[in-house]
Amino acid sequence: MASVLGDVPGNMARAERLVDDAAAKGATWIVLPEFFPTSMAFDKRMDDAAQPLDGPALALLQGAARRHQAHVGGSFIAMRDDGHAYNTYVIARPDGSYGTHDKDQPTVWENCYYRGGNDDGVVDTADGKAGVAVCWEFIRWRTAKRLLGKVDLVVGGSCWPAYPRFPFSRALLGAAERRFLAMTADAFPRMARILGVPVAQAGHSGRMRSTWPLLGLQYASFFTGETQIVDAHGLVKQRMTAADGDGVVVDTVTLGERVPAQEPLGDSFWIPHLSFDTRLLWTVMNWHGERYYSGDHLR
Repeated sequence: MASVLGDVPGNMARAERLVDDAAAKGATWIVLPEFFPTSMAFDKRMDDAAQPLDGPALALLQGAARRHQAHVGGSFIAMRDDGHAYNTYVIARPDGSYGTHDKDQPTVWENCYYRGGNDDGVVDTADGKAGVAVCWEFIRWRTAKRLLGKVDLVVGGSCWPAYPRFPFSRALLGAAERRFLAMTADAFPRMARILGVPVAQAGHSGRMRSTWPLLGLQYASFFTGETQIVDAHGLVKQRMTAADGDGVVVDTVTLGERVPAQEPLGDSFWIPHLSFDTRLLWTVMNWHGERYYSGDHLR
């Protein structure tokens, strides 16, 4: 889904068209990206991105689930009763009821707009137990630990930007970006192999523009668009990337037949090896974002 930053009405209309297209192709589980109403960047338009949990995004998911008699999922920044915002992934069931998962930890500038949750991310459905993982949760061992042996499939979404674009960036960062893109592409089949269950996840595509927090420089790039349907053995059955733009992929996976894990659980924080520059960005931007969210609006 190629959403436009902060254009909630336009993004919601685009999401609904894609959901209807998926249902017309026979999908009974329909997965939208993370932040489907707003996209994500460090931008003033995101200061007011949160909506009530029972607001228009939830209504879209519930309405589509009832209309198509399908499970429909996606995440948005939701204000909760405790006065805080969370990145809440909702799975709406065919009868209009729903379950939720709050992403456990915001990523870099996401920290500016919401705080992390602590639920187990397991949602009961008529098709079995669905585990939810959102973007960088797919590359953390604690996600695998909270879901292993408890779920029949994993669904989720992402909003993963590629490396920034500037003069000579491809010459300077091309190899690093290729490694990063390969890591994000492998995250979903690897999680399927670790848990022994199918995985379906949808990503944003299209251009991405943000401001570098603390530096005031422009971060111009693109969203990876990584979207996959993976079976329980880790075989990628369908895939879309940034080059495909908006669109839908549909395939069939078997639920309720967990296969033996093909990789043991690890003891480290990250599942893949992350480069020094990625870990540095993670640390500094998390520090900045937590202060921004608390009211210390460092630009």
